[in-house]
Amino acid sequence: MSTESFTRLPAQQNASATAAPVALDHHVAQVLDKANRRSQTYGVAVHDEPDYSSPSRGHMSNAMDENRFLFQHAAPIMETLFGQIANTHSMVLLTSAQGMVLHSLGDNDFLEKASRVALVPGMDWSEKTKGTNAIGTALSEEEAITVHGDQHYMSANQALTCSCSPIFDPHGQVIGALDVTGDHRSYHQHTLALVRMSAQLIENHMFADSFPKAVRLHFHSRPEFLGTLVEGIAVFSPDGRFISANRSAQFQLGLSHHALKAHTFSSLFNLPMSALFELFSGSASTPRQLGMHNGVSVWCRTEIKPAGPWAPPSLAPVQRDGAPTTAPQPTRATVSAAESRCKPHLSSLQYLDTGDAQIASVIQKLRRIVDRDIPVMVLGETGTGKDLLAQAIHNDSARARQPFVPVNCASIPESLIEAELFGYEEGAFTGARKKGSVGKIVQAHGGTLFLDEIGDMPKHLQARLLRVLQERKVSPLGASKEVEVDVTVICATHKNIKDMIARGEFREDLYYRLNGLIVRLPALRERTDFEVVVKKVLKSLCDSGQQIDISPEVMSLLSSYHWPGNLRQLHNLLRTAAVMVGDHGSIDAEHLPDDFLEELRIGDSAPLAIEATVIHSATAASANSDDEAPDSARLHDVTLNAMAQMLRTHKGNVSAAAKALGVSRNTIYRKKNLLPPDLLN
Repeated sequence: MSTESFTRLPAQQNASATAAPVALDHHVAQVLDKANRRSQTYGVAVHDEPDYSSPSRGHMSNAMDENRFLFQHAAPIMETLFGQIANTHSMVLLTSAQGMVLHSLGDNDFLEKASRVALVPGMDWSEKTKGTNAIGTALSEEEAITVHGDQHYMSANQALTCSCSPIFDPHGQVIGALDVTGDHRSYHQHTLALVRMSAQLIENHMFADSFPKAVRLHFHSRPEFLGTLVEGIAVFSPDGRFISANRSAQFQLGLSHHALKAHTFSSLFNLPMSALFELFSGSASTPRQLGMHNGVSVWCRTEIKPAGPWAPPSLAPVQRDGAPTTAPQPTRATVSAAESRCKPHLSSLQYLDTGDAQIASVIQKLRRIVDRDIPVMVLGETGTGKDLLAQAIHNDSARARQPFVPVNCASIPESLIEAELFGYEEGAFTGARKKGSVGKIVQAHGGTLFLDEIGDMPKHLQARLLRVLQERKVSPLGASKEVEVDVTVICATHKNIKDMIARGEFREDLYYRLNGLIVRLPALRERTDFEVVVKKVLKSLCDSGQQIDISPEVMSLLSSYHWPGNLRQLHNLLRTAAVMVGDHGSIDAEHLPDDFLEELRIGDSAPLAIEATVIHSATAASANSDDEAPDSARLHDVTLNAMAQMLRTHKGNVSAAAKALGVSRNTIYRKKNLLPPDLLN
């Protein structure tokens, strides 16, 4: 076959040379007709010469950099695909989402012919430049298609048969295309199916390197197909929101990627996410059956892995052999974003709802204002989980994929907090980093800024923060221009901000800018779901395969304690106990820290000690009067009065008051709730 006949084969000559003309079904005919109309609109001429101009080295290098994620997953599969079509006068091509050829493999004789129609890396094969062709049309229609012979718009390409499938990234967007092109006389009707399968294999490989902290479910109606090319893969956030699904999952669920965005795990599989955690809490390698929303029963496999301290389990990615995959190495572009996110990935509001009425009320209020651009102020003692709640609000919002940036206003030296929050330019002050710093507020752009211990922010910075919140602009130290920011603000404090305002320590205008909704977290000793919280914290601390329980005696001891350090103290105590127990067993008193047991023993005898102290005072008072010895009711009142006096003397410092009375802090906490407010003033 001459060069001229290959590059300029007329339609009628092509038809006569084809042994078996391709019969078009109605849908393909419609797709080709639409493509031809688009080609005319683009101004492509049927008899245009192929574009032989070679791309610049820089242009090709930039394209490869932009498509590196696609290329690294597609290249091995292209090798396999080419091995299946070798010696068939064909080639395999990978293109970008815009139709630029990125890579090709082929028989030497056909590669030479392909170069004569500019079917080489760097060339644009979109419909805008080549008219109707498999690559450009597959990308335009976002579906696989074969364009054979004279179905090509340009006559120069009518000696080709091309079968192409778009490739979708893990978020459902077209990222490129995989194509097999050959001589039109060697057309095979099964080529398109082979290309489709290879494209789907690329997509599944990209899934395996994405969503390392998400819940990833592998499923199929037949268990033997788990771990194969045709398994469905659906990805959810730990609280059950849909993130993504591969093409097989979309087919099995009967919904497109766009339609799935309106769903949750519960609406698709008819059970809450917590039930899935329980289902796979044992042997993760054993497939389990679930029923889908469309009535179809499927077999599923995944693996549960705790995500961090007092966090819900997450389901680790699973390879074909059932082993967890490793997360991809971060690129330079993602390092700064990754550093700004809170580590580890924590819970949702649903996960924090463990049965306490006060907590349930807080969560109900927060759910109503999520994504309404209403600032939240969280009040509560130190260690009650204010940071966990802030992370949960962020995770349940539309900003969940954007940065969550926590700032503890009490832990940053006053001299540095301005630079940490607002950033600075190079040379703004002595000791500044060479290239400056963007600051925490700019790091949170698009996401959530969590200002913990806002009551400790220096007053001279409160005015600057107020201006940022009102104008949504930040002026770094030493900078001549402002930076626009879009952040949702959550703040927290254990202090009484209104009292601080009265004393002139906190700006009233900033307070009313931050308190769109104020919620209060109860102390651990005030919660009615204590046992549930204990078990949940312990479960999050157990490694895979660990089975640790808590003996009834220890649970009784823990319930009687007043937890001045709240959840943080509970977490640390259980972490130590879990290590002492080992992989299996039950936490007994012998596994608890000695100082904790000592404090419990002191606490048990403390009522006697304090009563003995106040009996002496009361008896002395009685000896100087005509009253009789105090009865139990009077003794109780005198006890409370003595405690209140010590608390007033030491300005509410529980440790100092306990030391002065010769009792434990636990005793003060236990009886403090019985004190009328007027006794403390």
